[in-house]
Amino acid sequence: PEVINGRTHKATVVDLSPWVEYEFRVVASNSVGIGEPSRPSALLRTKAAVPVVAPTNISGGGGSRSELVITWEPVSEELQNGEGFGYIVMFRPLGSTSWTKAVVASVESSKYVYRNESITPLSPFEVKVGVYNNEGEGTLSSISIVYSGEDEPQMAPAGASALSVSAAAVEVSWLPIPWNRHTGRVLGYEVRGW
Repeated sequence: PEVINGRTHKATVVDLSPWVEYEFRVVASNSVGIGEPSRPSALLRTKAAVPVVAPTNISGGGGSRSELVITWEPVSEELQNGEGFGYIVMFRPLGSTSWTKAVVASVESSKYVYRNESITPLSPFEVKVGVYNNEGEGTLSSISIVYSGEDEPQMAPAGASALSVSAAAVEVSWLPIPWNRHTGRVLGYEVRGW
C-alpha cells in the first residue's frame, strides 16, 4: 500500500471487491522502522454492485427425448457482488434469431433442463448463461453449442444369425445399426434367446 503522510489521519482504500466484508489495520512507520499494527477495525461490508463475472464451462447435452440440458460452473460467493444472486439461461436453436430466456434463482444451481415436445433429438442449440443480483443483470458467457437429448433407436438390428460353437454355447451376430442424426449413437445391444 502507498505510504501516507504522518500528519494525515484518514485514507481511502480503493480496488476492493463489492459485497465483501473487510477489516483494516494501521501500521506506523518512521526512519527507524515499522511499528506494531493496530487492532483490527470492525468488519465492514462494501456496497453491492451488479455482478461482472459470467459462469464458465457452459456445456450440457444428454437428458431424455424432448429435453435440452444446460450445465455451467457456478460463480463463487466472493464474485456474486450482492444479495439475490441467480443465473439467466438463454438459448435458441442454431440458426434462429430469437432467444428463449429462463431465470434460475438458486445460487448453488449449475444445471437447467428445458422440456418441450417440439424439440427434435440431437438438435444443436446456441446457449449462453449470465448472472444477476438485486442490483441488476450482469455479464453473459460466450455462446456454446449444446445438443438436445437423443431418442431411442427406431429400428432393430438386421441380419441376425446364430452359429453353434459347442454343446453349451452359440455365437450370435448381426449388422450394426447405422448412426442416425435423430436417434444418435447406439451404446449397446441386448441379445435375447428362448
